[in-house]
Amino acid sequence: MSTLFISDLHLDASQAARVDGFIDWLDRQAGRKHHIYILGDLFEAWIGDDDDAPPGPAVRAALARCNRAGTAVSLMHGNRDFLIGEAFLADSACRLLPDPTVVDLYGRPALLMHGDLLCSDDHDYQRIRRQVRDPHWQRDILSRPLAERRELARQARRQSRLSMLGKSRDIMDVNADTVAETVARHGVDLLIHGHTHRPAIHPPAPPERRFTRVVLGDWGDSGSLLRVTPQGGLTLETVSL
Repeated sequence: MSTLFISDLHLDASQAARVDGFIDWLDRQAGRKHHIYILGDLFEAWIGDDDDAPPGPAVRAALARCNRAGTAVSLMHGNRDFLIGEAFLADSACRLLPDPTVVDLYGRPALLMHGDLLCSDDHDYQRIRRQVRDPHWQRDILSRPLAERRELARQARRQSRLSMLGKSRDIMDVNADTVAETVARHGVDLLIHGHTHRPAIHPPAPPERRFTRVVLGDWGDSGSLLRVTPQGGLTLETVSL
């Protein structure tokens, strides 16, 4: 028995090997005594639950198989798939978690986040995040035809790539003060997040930092996961695809 954490898979039809590898991995977890947490950016882009283009249907079906076999999968929105809604959750049998949320890991409370809220130095990004998480903005986008939404998503990805070119890696990483304040506010000593694509286990560093921060890796030619055991072990592992 263990609890598995993954994030930033960025599944997309243009990356068929990654999609197939994830589905194969998920099918191998089905029926095991695991709980799987996906902490955001399962998809490269999600434009609405009514989109039936690949890889959405195959991924939904794989998630449903895993859940119905008894291996629970919980899902958190990321900055790429924040439009995942009730229809996707019903089809996949996944449980949606708010960001942030605290869960019990074998008696130890852990704070789970996608991680983008911690990147508080990136003011432009935070402004855009507030806009796209606004329910009125989301309703307006989801009311538009699929073809228009696909084009908007394509433009948004291009703009995101361009904006990253002019930013330092430090600005796009977490802010240490924001991390410390967030952990203290939730009263935990373990934080698990993704988003930055910089997998690492950062142990406590007294006297300033008395908590452990685990950063999940993204998925590319291989996958990345955190395994937490009932004995309290934390291990970052590579998933062969």
